[in-house]
Amino acid sequence: MLAIFFGVLKATVAVMLLAIGAAAPLRHAAYLWQRRALLLRALLAMYLLVPAAAVLIDAWVPLGKVARAALLVLAVSAGAPMLPRKLGDIGRSPYVFSLVVTSSFLAVVSVPACVLILGPHFDLNRDVAPLQIASAVATTILLPLLAGMALRLCWPVFCERWVDRVIAATGTLLMVMGLAMLLLFGRMLFDVPARSFAALSGLLLVALIIGHLLGGPDPDQRTALAITCSTRHVGLAVLVAASMPGPYAVLLVTTYLLCSLVVTVPYLVWRKRWERPAEDAGAPPR
Repeated sequence: MLAIFFGVLKATVAVMLLAIGAAAPLRHAAYLWQRRALLLRALLAMYLLVPAAAVLIDAWVPLGKVARAALLVLAVSAGAPMLPRKLGDIGRSPYVFSLVVTSSFLAVVSVPACVLILGPHFDLNRDVAPLQIASAVATTILLPLLAGMALRLCWPVFCERWVDRVIAATGTLLMVMGLAMLLLFGRMLFDVPARSFAALSGLLLVALIIGHLLGGPDPDQRTALAITCSTRHVGLAVLVAASMPGPYAVLLVTTYLLCSLVVTVPYLVWRKRWERPAEDAGAPPR
């Protein structure tokens, strides 16, 4: 049953990525690559500073094997396919689309490279092969995105009519599956020490701050990068976690979902309240 659950989860993420690929013109994918400062800040935040924060937390906080594996999974799972869904109107911007596309392309190299480099530090089981992860990322993450972009080129009117509905439906399904996972396997969380929750929530909070500070002067882009850094890529998390033995996959993904809610929901509420007074005053947020 668990294998079926993870299979449906991966399929849902793949459909969402296909819809995201079909959601915007192809030129939007190059938005970040035409703005080197924004691109470098995003890459620095997602692929260097967040993994470095995970290593520091692991060095400072005494954690068990499951929590250390969770830190590794969160450290390597850069990107957030649910970003357009979470950010509402901001989610259709060229910046967000380019961020999702860029992180999905880079995941094929970055995830196995991070597992190879950080795995020994986190005592990762040597049976987890980076090349197998790279293959899984390419077929589960990259190919659906490319298929969606091809679909947009061939049938742009059809895509304009349906992609928002597909993204909304798959986003809702992912949230329902996340709640179901918490209900079904939430009792397993009682076996996780409080300091492990604190460490994982701390990593996501640090990632949120990193993304917020490096997001640039535009408040929407700052919010987008903060959420990207802190929510991570649930599809990548499932791929890496599922390659680990025993009950790790369930524990890691369930713990991640809970910690992500604790960190990101208050931030999004704060950002909306922060922007509203500026909009009422008729001036851009500062």
